[in-house]
Amino acid sequence: MIITNDLSKKFDQFLAVDGVTLHVKAGEVLALLGPNGAGKTTTVRMLTSVLTPSRGWAKVANYDVVEEASQVRASVGVLTENHGLYNRMPPEEYLDFFGQMYQVKAEIRKKRIHELLDQFELGGIRARKIGEFSKGMRQKLALARALLHDPPVLLLDEPTSAMDPESAKLVRDGIKNLRSAERAIIICTHNLAEAEELADQIAIIRRGKIIANGAPHDLKVNFLGPKEYKIQLANEFNGEITQLPAGAQLVTYGPDWLRYQTENARAVNPMVVDFLVEKDLAVVSLEEVPRNLEQVYMRVINTTDDIEDSDVY
Repeated sequence: MIITNDLSKKFDQFLAVDGVTLHVKAGEVLALLGPNGAGKTTTVRMLTSVLTPSRGWAKVANYDVVEEASQVRASVGVLTENHGLYNRMPPEEYLDFFGQMYQVKAEIRKKRIHELLDQFELGGIRARKIGEFSKGMRQKLALARALLHDPPVLLLDEPTSAMDPESAKLVRDGIKNLRSAERAIIICTHNLAEAEELADQIAIIRRGKIIANGAPHDLKVNFLGPKEYKIQLANEFNGEITQLPAGAQLVTYGPDWLRYQTENARAVNPMVVDFLVEKDLAVVSLEEVPRNLEQVYMRVINTTDDIEDSDVY
């Protein structure tokens, strides 16, 4: 649904995006992560045919972003950082205006507007002017506008920015419900927990280059190593534990606990427990050490911090 190859954009002597290659299938959500100025927004603008690539190519919904720009724009729903809301309009009138621009038929347009206002809990304030809306309400209205013409591709920039926790959850649940065999979604966000919850694929961009790309689980293995487990003991052990059974790599330990990594928990964890029991060390608990996308992100950024012009996958 979204394919890019060597996609690049240069402004005078500044290379804002450098060789971005992405593949997002229908039914997938890709989270595009990176520091401010990394090239996320420029990439999205090329995918919406707002900017012309300096090098490489991209197709969105099977349309070329340069040769078939009009079809691309009709096929995407975009939530930008600056919403461009018309403050003097009430939300129904505003959405109806954009529905006409997208050439949505009047009967379908009316039905979609009511559904979206209710979905994002804006139905009760449909008579108020947008200028009276809070930041969170504006964000939800802008998202409703992006969904109005039921596009096969969604490009969402910070979709839950400025929202209270309840509204943010409502939007995240809405994004999950938008998954389908006929739609692909790209989310640009600084909320790493949100990205981990929503995304099938993570791409981290830095200085215009993709420096890591893959499923969240795969990135955790690649950058953090095998899964890690912690065992809590009932009593302190004497001396040092320098080696565990085959397949378990000791990471660290304290007076009454230890942590290790293994690639085969089902086979290795019982062996580790038996090993400790044989040493008269009673096991109170064994649990997987939680790992999150933030750890991956910081490891990726720090790994490449001093490496110029290199790709890490």
